[in-house]
Amino acid sequence: MASGGASLAQPAAGAPGSPSATITISGEQLPPPPPKFGGRIERNAAQSKPYWPARVEPPKGAPNVLLIITDDTGYGTPSTFGGVVPTPALDRVAANGLRYTNFNSTALCSPTRAALLTGRNHHSVGFGVISEQSSGYPGYNSIIERDKATIGRMLKDNGYRTSWFGKDHNVPAFQASQDGPFDQWPVGMGFEYFYGFIGGDANQWQPNLFRNTTQIYPFIGKPGWNLTTAMADDAIAYMNRINALSPDQPFFIKYAPGGVHAPHHATPEWIEKISKLKLFDKGWNALREQIFENQKKLGVIPANARLTPWPKDLLKEWDTLSADEKKMFIRQVDVFAAYVAYTDNEIGRVIQAVEDLGKLDNTLVIYISGDNGGSAEGTLVGTPNEVAMFNGLVIPVEDQLKYFYDVWGSEKTYNHMAVPWSWAFDTPFSWTKQIASHFGGVRQGMAIMWPKVITDKGGIRHQFHHVIDIVPTILEAAKIKQPKVVDGIKQSPIEGVSMLYTFDKANENAPSTHKTQYFEMMGDHAIYHDGWIASSKVMRPPWVTMAPTSQDPAGYPWELYELDKDWTQSEDVAAKYPQKVKEMEKIFWAEAKKYQVLPLDSSVATRLVTPRPSISAGRNVFTWTAPLTGTPNGDAPSVLNASYNFKAEVEIPQGLAQGMLITQGGRFGGYGFYVLKGKPVFTWNLVDMKRVKWEGSEVLTPGKHTLEFDFKYDGLGMGTLAYNNLSGIGRGGTGVLKVDGNVVAEQKMERTLPLILQWDEALDIGSDTLTGVNDQDYLPPFAFNGKLNRITLSIDRPKLTPADEKKLLAAQRNNKASE
Repeated sequence: MASGGASLAQPAAGAPGSPSATITISGEQLPPPPPKFGGRIERNAAQSKPYWPARVEPPKGAPNVLLIITDDTGYGTPSTFGGVVPTPALDRVAANGLRYTNFNSTALCSPTRAALLTGRNHHSVGFGVISEQSSGYPGYNSIIERDKATIGRMLKDNGYRTSWFGKDHNVPAFQASQDGPFDQWPVGMGFEYFYGFIGGDANQWQPNLFRNTTQIYPFIGKPGWNLTTAMADDAIAYMNRINALSPDQPFFIKYAPGGVHAPHHATPEWIEKISKLKLFDKGWNALREQIFENQKKLGVIPANARLTPWPKDLLKEWDTLSADEKKMFIRQVDVFAAYVAYTDNEIGRVIQAVEDLGKLDNTLVIYISGDNGGSAEGTLVGTPNEVAMFNGLVIPVEDQLKYFYDVWGSEKTYNHMAVPWSWAFDTPFSWTKQIASHFGGVRQGMAIMWPKVITDKGGIRHQFHHVIDIVPTILEAAKIKQPKVVDGIKQSPIEGVSMLYTFDKANENAPSTHKTQYFEMMGDHAIYHDGWIASSKVMRPPWVTMAPTSQDPAGYPWELYELDKDWTQSEDVAAKYPQKVKEMEKIFWAEAKKYQVLPLDSSVATRLVTPRPSISAGRNVFTWTAPLTGTPNGDAPSVLNASYNFKAEVEIPQGLAQGMLITQGGRFGGYGFYVLKGKPVFTWNLVDMKRVKWEGSEVLTPGKHTLEFDFKYDGLGMGTLAYNNLSGIGRGGTGVLKVDGNVVAEQKMERTLPLILQWDEALDIGSDTLTGVNDQDYLPPFAFNGKLNRITLSIDRPKLTPADEKKLLAAQRNNKASE
């Protein structure tokens, strides 16, 4: 292999062995084998001849690549694809290139992004679901194995400068701490520079932000700072920097803003600008009709396409709502639309920066509008706090109006909109994010421009393609081969196909080269093959996340759609073509076996508490003897659904003691153990709707003290989940606060958080980063001004008795019988 790679390398410029020598490699082996020394070595340097190894550069003419992907955006959201929200940057790419109307994702964010990075199906690279739901099966463990090198690694080793800005939801949640390992972080996967956040979403005002692997806090002391703008600023600065240093070296930038995943954090200026347009005053039903009409005019849906019916049995029609509901829902969607427009505006700044450098002509710009369909994770009435939704709590419209209307979208909210808006933004399709069987969950608008190459400017392409096709498209554009070996490991084949043929106007109506594609997400599944799609019937609305789920997703009934005649999946023809259903079903199971899709699992939010191989796995006692900040939830010990004891051995200073001892979570859900105005306090923040507080009545005297918080949990714990039963989680318990062994406060907490704390926050010792659990008590960093000698956390997780197991098993049998 080594000799083959070397023999196929071609000198690109400069005399061989000179400091300016460059070389283009075959790319079959990465990194390339060491070159043979071509100089002469004698005993003395005076009689010897030096020979420098050539710098690797891509094939001549290889384009810069700007790969843009936004978040949680339905097909009918942007103006480019018939939406009412102005997206001039996406419009610009489409007007100077091509629009793709039949491009598909996986129905969920990090699975789509794993496929985008690798050119393989999401189960093939361990991302059957998001990492926070990962389980111990090859298709679901959230680990991209080393036989599946990313596009970043392939391009970097072939001479590109590579960088990644924004969201990275492909680090395993149990490897996200600054203890590493970092091989699954961008810098370990071929990206030389990373500026962004780790996880599914982030507070755009106070994000868990990293430069490479170091957490940074550029927002401190800067009111109005927003990551959406800061990220564009950093990307533009990066491009100017590398252009000044090496202007002829092509770059690859993965640009993945948090928009428009919740929280919808647009600036006040953008909220005001969009609200004044009054785009949504007629409601979601009228919005669907308007988008559908626009899509017909633009030609981004076929002339004979039918609008799928509104699901009256699931979602209210606009005209049935009260005045208060309409007021609140319009506020929600105005802020969402502002976030869409704001995100696109900042993307436009990045594209303009490429042009300002004089590089746009030979830059391949791929702009994918969304990594899945619109999100239904906002509940049927919207929410000021998405963390509440994932813990099964619905916040009434009355409370939203009273407490959150004026601050919606600000740092005081982790906001999301009502499901019917998301359904409308998926026009003309049915369903939303999480639903892989129907196009509302997987169809993304995409535009591609490459001014030097694509001459059919403003053209539209209708060929079926999938996110796994982006990597082979980039490789073909750059004239780079998929490597056979990376770091000595034989590579698995790329599973997508190149879309480069569609760049030629002569192939405007050519048949798609992507013939077959499976879809699967949390048990919901489908198979596309040559113009047909067999889809499992949707058995769980995606906004129902905390309920017992089917134990037999493999047995879901099939629907069938003939897409050449029914582009939107509006008419199920399974009864008409039973033999075709059997044929498609056979193909699905073959693909499922081939790409690690099995076993199917229909559980959703309950997977969040599945034990995983983190640095805290298997431990029940944890000790800290010095301040430490930034341990993410996936690596931190969890006290949910368990009894636990915090013991802090401290030295109180002269004067008034203040500061955080230990905290996990933040403004939108979590706990904190701290000293406030000299008194010990333990606070549980129940998703920003209620705070339960234990507080000592007397000021601590200077000197050594042991502060203790003990909580006895009343429920059966997570063990009930094995029986498809939620009864053991989220139960109450009694908390006792002690000082030097003496009880100073005691009360019962009726309910606890069942599934998750605020996920973009961390476990902090000695201070509090990002947001605090109680804004009325303190503001971060709230560093402890005494001496922290030791904090010990002991966790006692409930264990089911044989009697418990017998009852749960009987209940499970009864549930199956009722199904």
